[in-house]
Amino acid sequence: MGADGGGRRGVMGQLLPYLDKTPKVAPDAFIAPGAILVGDVEVGPGASIWYNCVLRGDVNYIRVGEGSNIQDGSVIHVDRTYPTIIKKHCLIGHLAIVHGVTMEDGSFVGMKACVMDGCVIESGAMVAAGALVPPGRRVTPGVWGGLPAKFLRELKPEETFNLSDSPRRYMQYAQEHKKSIEG
Repeated sequence: MGADGGGRRGVMGQLLPYLDKTPKVAPDAFIAPGAILVGDVEVGPGASIWYNCVLRGDVNYIRVGEGSNIQDGSVIHVDRTYPTIIKKHCLIGHLAIVHGVTMEDGSFVGMKACVMDGCVIESGAMVAAGALVPPGRRVTPGVWGGLPAKFLRELKPEETFNLSDSPRRYMQYAQEHKKSIEG
C-alpha cells in the first residue's frame, strides 16, 4: 500500500484518515497486514509496524523514527498534552502499550509493558517485559521493571549489543516479510 493511504486496505495494513490528517509512511517502511494507522501518524524510513498493531494519532501526533519497530499487537496512542515520539532505532515488544511517550534513540520497551503519559525513555534504557511506567517518569539507561517500574540494574554487555543490533535485524525481517507478501 502506498504512502498516501487514503483509507485503503491493501497488502500492507490499513491507513485511515482522521479529520484532516492521513498517515504518512516512508516507501521502504513495512506496515504488516492487520496493522491500523489512524490520523496524524508518520513512519520513517526502514521502520516496521508489525501484525495487528494500532497507532492512533487523533488528539495529538505519533512519529516513528528511522529503523524503529513496533512488534505484533502493540497499541501506540497519544494524550492531548503529550504526542508519542519514537525516535531512531527504538524497539517496542509484542503487546506493549505506549501512550503519550517520548522514546529517545535506541531505547526499548519490552513485551506487555505499559508506558504512560509524559514519560521519557532515554537512549540505552530498557523497560522490562510486563513493567508499568507511571505518568511523567524519566527512564534512565539500564533495566527498569516492576509495578510500578523502578531501576533494577545496569545493562549487561549482551543486552547493550542487542539494543544496537535488533533494529538492524528487524529491518531485515521486515524486508523479508514485505517481499514474501508482495510475491
